[in-house]
Amino acid sequence: MVLAVVLTFSGFVKAVDPLGTQYKLQDYLTALHLQAMAPDFATLAASVLLSALEFFLGICLFFGIRRILSKTLTLLLMLVVTPLTLWVALADPVSDCGCFGDAFVLTNWQTFGKNIVLLAMALIVWKWPQDIIRFISSSSQWLVTTYSAVFIVSVSGWSLYDLPYLDFRPYHIGTDLRTGWQKMMDGEESPYTEFFIERVRDGEDITDSLLNQKGYLFLLVAPHVEQADDSQLDLINQMYEYADEYDYPFYGLTASGEKGIVFWRDITGAEYPFCQTDEIVLKTIIRSNPGLVLLKDGVIIRKWSHNSLPDEYELTDRLEKLEIGKIDKETMAQKILVVVLWYLLPLLLLTIADRLWAWTKWLKKKEQSNKIYQHFKTKTNNEKENRSRQLEDEPEPARGSGSGQGTE
Repeated sequence: MVLAVVLTFSGFVKAVDPLGTQYKLQDYLTALHLQAMAPDFATLAASVLLSALEFFLGICLFFGIRRILSKTLTLLLMLVVTPLTLWVALADPVSDCGCFGDAFVLTNWQTFGKNIVLLAMALIVWKWPQDIIRFISSSSQWLVTTYSAVFIVSVSGWSLYDLPYLDFRPYHIGTDLRTGWQKMMDGEESPYTEFFIERVRDGEDITDSLLNQKGYLFLLVAPHVEQADDSQLDLINQMYEYADEYDYPFYGLTASGEKGIVFWRDITGAEYPFCQTDEIVLKTIIRSNPGLVLLKDGVIIRKWSHNSLPDEYELTDRLEKLEIGKIDKETMAQKILVVVLWYLLPLLLLTIADRLWAWTKWLKKKEQSNKIYQHFKTKTNNEKENRSRQLEDEPEPARGSGSGQGTE
């Protein structure tokens, strides 16, 4: 059960942030000098498949289904990742393994220790798979596996199209960037150490002035404008025109150089100023290239991917009067509850229905068995009664004569 829970959790947090998993895979390939051999689409596909595999194995182990397949694949997975994490712990090519995404960060040595324990558990499961408790009948296991596969792939697909529904990064909605950045400036430990905003034209650091600016601020985030999706250029320009109309500052943030920025201006006609920021920071802020971030008094209140930008039907007035100008009040706990209900509730209902069906089937079998028993018992009793009647109806044998009645 521990192995099942860890694999399920690991697979889910990877699936909810497939781009983050892709970035981590690219870090590994870079450390191995293999980045040129794996194009972006390959690492993204590997990210989705890895998360789906871990989630699938965890669910199979949890429900005790597909035992032979799940025990073999689990052991093979642990035999691959355990030596890999030993190398990571020794060579330290990446800051953390990314096994639990940004939801739960372990050091490289903690990760290796964790995998040693999981490998031991995988060996136990591989040795005694039949001892795993089955929570659902074999005839219904295909429903669990199919639903789980569709669910986890859908989670990855939605996160790629829009944004991760669960955001565990330090730039989630509700983050006060002023406070975090000030701890960087004061020398305190902070995840915002590399956060800076520099104007392209003169290299001036304007981080402090932007974060401490009162009111709303739009930031168009594009880690590499040369690779940015240009399918929503009209909406992006429309957002800038809206901001300009109501005097809301609008800046583009990128890690690209002047050549890339000029290219973006040529294809989009962009008139907003560009600033340069660290590439990793931009990828952490929003999982979209490009993506739009809305700040109010230095606090992140909204995020949009390029596929979910507001249109003219939503931008009908000043932000102070619109819903999108208010912080999204849905808490992390509420979001987790939604995910749990979407996935676990149908499975719970399926499990209950399956157990009721199995119980009904057992009762029928028991009833049938009782009928057969009663039939033979009745038949035996009838045979005994018939035999008794036959014995009662037979005439008694004649008795012999007395000793005084002989002839002389």
